[in-house]
Amino acid sequence: MKYIQQEGTTLLVFGILIIALLLVDLFIFNKKSHKVSIKEALKWSIMWIGLGVLFGLYIYWDMGIDKASQYYTAFLIEKALSVDNLFVFIMVFRFFKVPDAYQHKVLFYGILGAIFMRAIFIFFGVTLIELSYLPPIHIAGHTLKINVVMTLFGLFLIYAGWKSWQPEKEETGDYSHSIGTQLIHKLFKVDPHFHGDRFFTRINGKRFATQLLVVVAVIEFTDLLFAVDSIPAIFAISNDPVILYTSNIFAILGLRALYFLLAGAFDMFYYLKHGLAFILVFIGIKMVIAPLYHFPSTMSLLVVGFILAICITLSLIRYRAHKQAS
Repeated sequence: MKYIQQEGTTLLVFGILIIALLLVDLFIFNKKSHKVSIKEALKWSIMWIGLGVLFGLYIYWDMGIDKASQYYTAFLIEKALSVDNLFVFIMVFRFFKVPDAYQHKVLFYGILGAIFMRAIFIFFGVTLIELSYLPPIHIAGHTLKINVVMTLFGLFLIYAGWKSWQPEKEETGDYSHSIGTQLIHKLFKVDPHFHGDRFFTRINGKRFATQLLVVVAVIEFTDLLFAVDSIPAIFAISNDPVILYTSNIFAILGLRALYFLLAGAFDMFYYLKHGLAFILVFIGIKMVIAPLYHFPSTMSLLVVGFILAICITLSLIRYRAHKQAS
């Protein structure tokens, strides 16, 4: 009963904080369409990351070090995996030729949609996992409780990590037939032009969706696809939906500011992709062997943090060497 009350209090604090932050974002950061400067993006990135870290301290104070370790591990994993989204966002904006001044509005509504979709995925996923345990198996005096969903997720993440390590084929970046594009064209008449930062406009008295709404739909479905990797990954960290959801949302809330901060500097993080591949494989193995061995949450946090630190350090060394050589 005490733990349920703690979770309720945590959700209440989280809900109030998120609503306040979204209102600040909507009426201050997103009040007027403009090109986001590096300085502005840096300020908001520090704020979002700082708030995510502070909320982890609240988790520690309210629930203890084990839950705080789970929170920070899930936060790091989601934050790192979200960087991959940024590459796709760049391709989407380039394909549709989205003016710089409107990009932050697209990302705001994309992240707003992600908040609702992640809630469905996480709370449904936790319930599904709880229902998918096989009857206990007794082997050599040990009792094994195998979870079908977790095992399948683990195998999928091992494959995803291996695939992520492979050299990528050149992508065409053609989003004219993507699910998001087709959906908007089926729901509305679309004018293939931008009309300021509006999602709808009237032409000769008729209502049309603008190209900006099409871009938002493409971004939403892109995040949906990336959630297929990131959501199973965090299920290996905790089975607590409150921990998973709060860490996930704090990680993606700062994604928009991070996009503007890193849009022209992806070469600085060359080895991050390799680090993410290692992390996915590590988490996949952790899920598969869970019936035999349980990794402590603090160990998972240390492993993920160490991999990210090494990859970022090596990437910066490589970037500096290439810059000096050029």
